[in-house]
Amino acid sequence: MSNIFPIDLRSDTVTKPTVAMRKAMANAEVGDDVFGEDPTANRLQERVAEILGKEAALFVPSGTMGNQICLAAQTRPGDEVLLDENAHIFNYEGGAPALLAGLQLRTLPGDRGRLKADQIANAVRGGASHLPPTTLVTVENTHNRAGGSVYDLGELQRIYEIAQPKHLIVHMDGARLWNAAVALGCPEANIARFTDSVSVCFSKGLGAPVGSAVAGSRDFIKRAHRFRKLFGGGARQVGILAAGALHALENHRARLADDHAHARILTELLLQNNRIQIDLPVETNIIMATLTGETVSAPELVTHCARDGVLFFPEGQHRFRLVTHLDVPAEAIEPAAKIILKNLAQ
Repeated sequence: MSNIFPIDLRSDTVTKPTVAMRKAMANAEVGDDVFGEDPTANRLQERVAEILGKEAALFVPSGTMGNQICLAAQTRPGDEVLLDENAHIFNYEGGAPALLAGLQLRTLPGDRGRLKADQIANAVRGGASHLPPTTLVTVENTHNRAGGSVYDLGELQRIYEIAQPKHLIVHMDGARLWNAAVALGCPEANIARFTDSVSVCFSKGLGAPVGSAVAGSRDFIKRAHRFRKLFGGGARQVGILAAGALHALENHRARLADDHAHARILTELLLQNNRIQIDLPVETNIIMATLTGETVSAPELVTHCARDGVLFFPEGQHRFRLVTHLDVPAEAIEPAAKIILKNLAQ
């Protein structure tokens, strides 16, 4: 195999720090972050708040902790949260909202993961003692399970405008908000402006090894800081990790357009076989594909391709997911497609 193998399309979380990022981490100026004295973490938080157009931000160990901090800091036990039925918070965060914050999750069927303003307005409950008060809605942008779909800015604005008079908090799971901004061709702040809180991730497409952040008002971040401690997320000389995230912010955001382009090229190559259907349009770096007709199952295809050096995940018996990222160069796209199509023919 050539040096492009293995071609790892399982997730954009498999990226490894670049040489320049490792150097930035090794040379990071550090202090005690629990005391608010880590200068690199402080710079990262200030930069995140600036990029997202928020008053303040807080570095956290993971995207799951970021989401759970945002939920817990803005609700009370027994409250109801609205979200898409395929949302990461509902499917992949271990039931944390119930365990950590005592919240009830109420799922709604989105359009490729995207909720509509009218849909949310009609679902808000409260006012009677036997009803759980709906106090928060979460939107996921881009939407992982829906194939990296992106919210329209107009719909986000409508959701926010409907939420305000209903005293409904809007939280955005923006783990891949950076991808959404590139896809829409707008600053991240234009997206985050329609939220009360937002979580963002550095360890996916941006290529940092660890870390996420939450952002919002100064009062919200003060509450978030307490829940970070409560959930075990306080760390000391965290600037070593924050330096990797800061390097990613300043150097890897614009290049996400390359990942999107590679995903579109891979889509075109795979669609040459009529036994593969792909959720279109492919808006960012995630491809959701379905096998049709008489063919191997998705788990079998994954196993066969892994033997040939192309890695990806099945999503059930007939669907699979491919994710392009920093560590998948342009020259790997055509070989990956050829291996997938070859094994599909077996």
